[in-house]
Amino acid sequence: MDIDQGTSPATTPPDSDAQRKRKVHGMLKLYYGLNDEGKGSDQAESLDPCDINGPHFDPEVYLNKLRKECSLGELMDQESCMVKQIRSLDSDMQTLVYENYNKFISATDTIRKMKNDFKKMEDEMDCLSANMSAITEFSAKISGTLQDQHTQITKLSGVHTLLRKLQFLFELPARLNKCLELQAYAQAVSSHRRARCVLQQYSHMPSFCGIQDDCNAIMEQLAQQLRQKFRDGGSNAKDLSECVELLLQLDEPAEELCDKFLSHAQSRLESDLQGLEAELRDPVSPSKPATTETSAALKKGASSAAGSPTDASMHSGNPFLSGASKTDILEFIDRGCNEFVSNLCLVIASYQELFINRPQEGELASKNIPEMARGKLHAFVDALAVRYFSLVERRIQEEKGVGDNSLLVRALDRFHRRLQAVTKLLPGSSVPSQGTEIVVQAARERIKQYLSALQSFYLDSLTDVRQALAAPRLSMGGGTGGGGLLGGGTSGKDAPPNLPELLASFSASILNQIKSVLASVHLFTAKDITFSNKPYFKGEFCSQGVRESLVVSFIKFICQSSRQFCESTGDRGGSTPPALLLLLSRLCLDYETSTISYILTLTDEQFLVQHHSPVTAVTALCAEAREAAQKLLNHYVKVQGLIISQMLRKSVETRDWVNTIEPRNVRAVMKRVVEDTTSIDVQVGLLYEEGVRKAHSSDSSKRTFSVYSSSRQQVRYAPSYTPSAPMDTNLLSNIHKLFSERIDIFSPVEFNKVSVLTGIIKISLKTFLECVRLRTFGRYGLQQIQVDCHYLQMYLWRFVSDENLVHFLLDEIVGSAAHRCLDPAPMEQSVIEVICERG
Repeated sequence: MDIDQGTSPATTPPDSDAQRKRKVHGMLKLYYGLNDEGKGSDQAESLDPCDINGPHFDPEVYLNKLRKECSLGELMDQESCMVKQIRSLDSDMQTLVYENYNKFISATDTIRKMKNDFKKMEDEMDCLSANMSAITEFSAKISGTLQDQHTQITKLSGVHTLLRKLQFLFELPARLNKCLELQAYAQAVSSHRRARCVLQQYSHMPSFCGIQDDCNAIMEQLAQQLRQKFRDGGSNAKDLSECVELLLQLDEPAEELCDKFLSHAQSRLESDLQGLEAELRDPVSPSKPATTETSAALKKGASSAAGSPTDASMHSGNPFLSGASKTDILEFIDRGCNEFVSNLCLVIASYQELFINRPQEGELASKNIPEMARGKLHAFVDALAVRYFSLVERRIQEEKGVGDNSLLVRALDRFHRRLQAVTKLLPGSSVPSQGTEIVVQAARERIKQYLSALQSFYLDSLTDVRQALAAPRLSMGGGTGGGGLLGGGTSGKDAPPNLPELLASFSASILNQIKSVLASVHLFTAKDITFSNKPYFKGEFCSQGVRESLVVSFIKFICQSSRQFCESTGDRGGSTPPALLLLLSRLCLDYETSTISYILTLTDEQFLVQHHSPVTAVTALCAEAREAAQKLLNHYVKVQGLIISQMLRKSVETRDWVNTIEPRNVRAVMKRVVEDTTSIDVQVGLLYEEGVRKAHSSDSSKRTFSVYSSSRQQVRYAPSYTPSAPMDTNLLSNIHKLFSERIDIFSPVEFNKVSVLTGIIKISLKTFLECVRLRTFGRYGLQQIQVDCHYLQMYLWRFVSDENLVHFLLDEIVGSAAHRCLDPAPMEQSVIEVICERG
């Protein structure tokens, strides 16, 4: 060992022997994985003569180095360490020897067994070799004995084979006749094909020529029978295919066979199409037009709120009813798929197998039959598909009812699914794409039908609301229909309809029908529908179909139909109840604030809408709804203002203001104006918030007009009551107007009660002012105007946003009456107050 050599250099063997042992030792360590410590050593360490584990270790150099560098104690420690390593190596060596010994013993046993086995095998091989030699010798003897007879047997065998062939040829006419009698056409053709080449080759010999003529006559007769069977058309597809195949084998022209095959197939497919067409022609009881049916059906279910004024006319329930139909559309599509499409696929498969996919050999390969046959097949399929698709489209168009949508969706799914078989059988055909277009178009038409149904439902519901507003409920004792006007002014009259309940019922019914329609349309996107996930359907259908063409179009329809009520007098808007304008304005405002966002979010979530193409933004719809609400509210203010203005105008124009008597009370028309204004205030307050008012003065209800109560204004108007200075009065009045704030009579109103009432009162008082300016007044006429204006001021100030507006307009009215008065003698303010308080 290395360490022994290092400790006892006197016993060191020669260098070559030491290197050999070290090499063997290293190989053992490498084999048993004991040289891990040596891995990764660099080149300098491996060449170090002092490395006790290296291959170039030199004991002398190592000992000299230790003597020079180490003390005695360190040398003793080094010796102890080496002794331990020696013992460890001895133990490892012993273990290796034991392990190798066991392996060597096992290997020795294995070799011994192999020797025994090979010994037996060698004996058997010797025996086999002896047997083979005996067999070879015996075979050589037999061959030598039969050598002469073998040639003779070979000749006889050839003669026998030739005789059998000749026998087959001579018996061929009889065999063909027998097959013809048994209608075993395939066997006859096969037999003739086997003999045709031989007969053709030896046709110059009279005997073979006779056989050939007989066979040709028989095969011509067979071909005639096959052609007759082909023309009769009574056979099924399998027999037809067999006929074509046999005729091709008989060298019948391929193009003619293609035409005959397709002609025969067309006759069968025509019968399927005629059956489908007969279903469409079946007489049925005429159903109502779609719009009438939908209008009658959608009247139901318009109100779900309890206690609604229109509960009697708007019942809950499914508003979408199916119209009368002939055959169930699913049955119609099933029949078309099971008969026409299935037979068409069978024809295509058989045709391709016979004419297109058939291996072309010999002369047929040069005729390019598959290309010719493929062109004929495409033209044939396209022509029949056009007729079939027209029947399907006609049947789909008859589905006018918008009730149960599941049958239509299932029918379209089955139609689309079965057409995919044509795609696999006939790649490049336009039939599947045309069928897909029918499915897409049917979905679009369904969207249009649902939109029409929703529009009809909305208009019918709007009619019901209008009727409810036109025929209000009778008020009960101390009724709750809006309260009394001026302390019981409505006793004995009809109570106004409950607008909040009417609006809630109307809005809820519309929203419920939208949800119902979305649920029905959602069937088109169900997971089990084959076309629902196709890119050519899902994206376009959900985005442009459901969202844009249905939901957005219906919301726009609501806004547009609502704006139509704002048309000029004499058109639709002239006879519109003002309450309906108010209700529709609130409906459009609610749509702008929340309903539109809710409906579109519901649609996007339910249909997973992905906006690949431009769509209408929510903000644009909300802006349109707000615009409609603004127009409706402005028109409501205009209509109500004109109603009150009409009363005031008639009251001014029909009275003789010059010769009137001294006023003793307020005119009835002024009381009516206040009552109507109070009624409007209650009506608007049911749907709109109060709004913001300017701070009222503490004496607003008792405030007198500046013309009479303010000393400055009395001085201003004093000259107007004497005929001597009219020009000065006009000058002062005009100067006063220059410094007054301009009043915009027809300015847009805000969405609150105060703004609405302010607009109505502005229109009414402005009309009153203009009518006064056109009349001439006497003394008592002026005093009557004073009394009327003071009465209006007592009540109207509380309805407007700024009481100064009422004061200004009433001042203008009294001032204009004073200017137009022949004998301006104003009534004392105390007398006016007594008359107005007395009512």
